[in-house]
Amino acid sequence: MSEGMTGRDSASGVPPSASGGGPAHEADPAPRPVTVLFGGPSAEHDVSVVSGWAIADALEAGGFGVERLFIDLFGSWWRLPASAASGRPHPGIFDSPAAVGADGPWTPAEALAILAGRAERPVVFVALHGPFGEDGTVQALLEAYGLAYTGAGVAASAVGMDKAIFKRLVEGVGLPVVEWVEVRAADWARDRARGLAGLEAFASKIGEARLIVKPSRLGSSVGMTIAHAAGERAAALATAFEFDTAAVVERYLDHPRELEVAVIGNDLTGLLALGPGEVFPGREFYDYVAKYTDGVSRTTVEPEVDAAVGERIREVARAAYVAIGCEGFARVDFLASGQHVYLSEINTIPGFTPISLFPQLAAASLGGFGAVCAYIVELARERHAGRVRRSLTTSDLPR
Repeated sequence: MSEGMTGRDSASGVPPSASGGGPAHEADPAPRPVTVLFGGPSAEHDVSVVSGWAIADALEAGGFGVERLFIDLFGSWWRLPASAASGRPHPGIFDSPAAVGADGPWTPAEALAILAGRAERPVVFVALHGPFGEDGTVQALLEAYGLAYTGAGVAASAVGMDKAIFKRLVEGVGLPVVEWVEVRAADWARDRARGLAGLEAFASKIGEARLIVKPSRLGSSVGMTIAHAAGERAAALATAFEFDTAAVVERYLDHPRELEVAVIGNDLTGLLALGPGEVFPGREFYDYVAKYTDGVSRTTVEPEVDAAVGERIREVARAAYVAIGCEGFARVDFLASGQHVYLSEINTIPGFTPISLFPQLAAASLGGFGAVCAYIVELARERHAGRVRRSLTTSDLPR
């Protein structure tokens, strides 16, 4: 990668426009460099673009020196100018990055080497959703280059992304989850009749024929369907297996309340848990359309929840966050049905779209959307500065 990933001072990561095009006053501090990473090769690509662009705009307005790194569906990295979109980007706007003035393409190694080679390294704000960006993969790359980055680390990201592993873990520490089973694509391909018999046995055991089927390692309800009867289960699994090699099958809850909690912090003994907020889906369940189409669903940060129930939900949210070793921030989702409240999943990089509940919940306490983004950056700096780092020599090895 050449220093063409510039349009900015390669040493500081600060775009020239930060000074307004003229000479900067000597007393003015240099903008703190942040690189916002969004897009990615997952089915949640378009959601990530909206989240990342909103974060970049907010940080830029807050005085940060912002660089926008876009990952296309093929895994190439591009630097986008702030002029590439105005306001909320529409789906497909960056499908041809060069057409909107992007520099690139570069491999991940080329892009990361430039970031790591700057005199003042930026904090990388990871605004990727789904596989590659939220499952520990990009976090491991950033660790390898010694870059500070936002959100959960490698292990917590991987566990949080895998719904089956997450459910096993939180069940093991006594947190309430709805009944579920895992179906592997390889097992399904070998013996579908046995797989369907297993689901029928599961349905009989829980006393509910309707089942929710979803890919184990994807978000935004992509690939998720309701099998209303036994005859729909094979098709539901086929849909899930289009996106993953494992599926999670859960008891169907009839129009449960969808509650969400924002958890923020690095210190696991002093976490900020905010909410719950509530989602009112405009469809049978909170699917992709309901989540990201304007006007279909509505949300509130002040739902009618009994005070004791609200405190219990926040307590479970903190416990789930601690259980996977999360850092920075996350959104923890719950389903409430009758007198029961179930932990649904944890999202280690929640959406930052106009209707996303995480930034709404956090903004009410931290002073606005921009303040939320800035605080997440500072948490990343804090964690990175506190890491134990030691360069070994041959004399340190147990030879």
